[in-house]
Amino acid sequence: MTAATTASPTSASPTPRQVWNRARGVLLGVLILVVAGITLAAVRSGDQHGRLDPRSADPSGSRAAAELLKDRGISVTVATTLDEATTAAGPDTTLLVVRPNLLTPPQQRRLHAATSASAGRTVLIAPGRPSMTELAPGVHAEPSREVTGRAPACALPAARTAGTVDMGGIRYTADGLDAIACYPSGGLPSLLVLEEPRDGDTILLGSPDFLHNERLAQQGNASLALQLLGSRTHLVWYLPSLADPSATEDGGQSGSGNGTEDGDTGSESESESSFLDLIPSGWSWGALQLTLAAVLAALWRARRLGPLVTERLPVAIRASESAEGRARLYRKANARDRAAVSLRYAARCRIAPFIGVSAHDAHTPAVLLPALSARLTTAGDDRDTLLFGPVPTDDAALVLLTDQLDALEREVRTS
Repeated sequence: MTAATTASPTSASPTPRQVWNRARGVLLGVLILVVAGITLAAVRSGDQHGRLDPRSADPSGSRAAAELLKDRGISVTVATTLDEATTAAGPDTTLLVVRPNLLTPPQQRRLHAATSASAGRTVLIAPGRPSMTELAPGVHAEPSREVTGRAPACALPAARTAGTVDMGGIRYTADGLDAIACYPSGGLPSLLVLEEPRDGDTILLGSPDFLHNERLAQQGNASLALQLLGSRTHLVWYLPSLADPSATEDGGQSGSGNGTEDGDTGSESESESSFLDLIPSGWSWGALQLTLAAVLAALWRARRLGPLVTERLPVAIRASESAEGRARLYRKANARDRAAVSLRYAARCRIAPFIGVSAHDAHTPAVLLPALSARLTTAGDDRDTLLFGPVPTDDAALVLLTDQLDALEREVRTS
């Protein structure tokens, strides 16, 4: 028996099937993570660059406007650093600054000095109070209003040609400056054109919505975008970034602080963009994959809460020892009810074959008791109570029940 026990698989030497059953959950989780990583990488490799990005085909991107400008012979260049933007500024260049509130005061001063001397056009998208002092001195930002279709109500040729445009957002006031005010909202303009001394100009836009892909084809949005951004042969699309080395020069403050102050002007979208720029793009996808891994791990560990499974014992145990150990457990728990049910169940199973009753009907009183009475010649009115009776009240009654079941089984075997 020792040799047979050693040769047979045990819990210490699992079979290949047992190894597969244990490892398949982990392998499935790893496979799902790999597939999810590949899928997310493929999605991220597309044209998703963010809001107002000329490379983005998202609803909030501006690729459509950039393509229309290219079709008209306008070169479109994307700049992500202040050095690139200021170097490209010139009389034949339009500089579009997407998030001026993200720039630090030193960056804003450098940008204003470069654009003022360039004699070109500068377009500022939704500049708020933190940007006004450096980028547009003498202009004040007022609380924003809803973006909706508005009439130009001004003499600016580009605005009169475009007609009704989705405009609104931040509004501006210019005290003592030579400016053209268009698209009023609540009596204050949401588009302001400032004439520069050297034949250049600066345009303040209270909202960028008319440049979005999803809105470009509505009303006069495309016309206004082409005229404002296509007046020069070159367009530099400046996307400020917190990763720009110039943001830390000259003891500059963090650009995120500017975005927070802009909340006073109601430019909520700018504040959100500044906060999202603080988080590297890879971290969001990494967090998503970690969440998925945690869910899979929880599901994998939850399998241990399922039903019990059989397992080969490493040693052979005699039936008498198993029965004795189980009886001690019943006694320790005072589980006379379970003990009595087990004893009666086993007795009915052993008696049924001798009296011609199937195993299925062995536990049905209406079938078992008549067959038992026909088998035994002696009278026994207490057989119903003996085989299907109540729970013994104490240990003595349980022992008596055991003796009576043994006697009944012997009587059936010898009859």
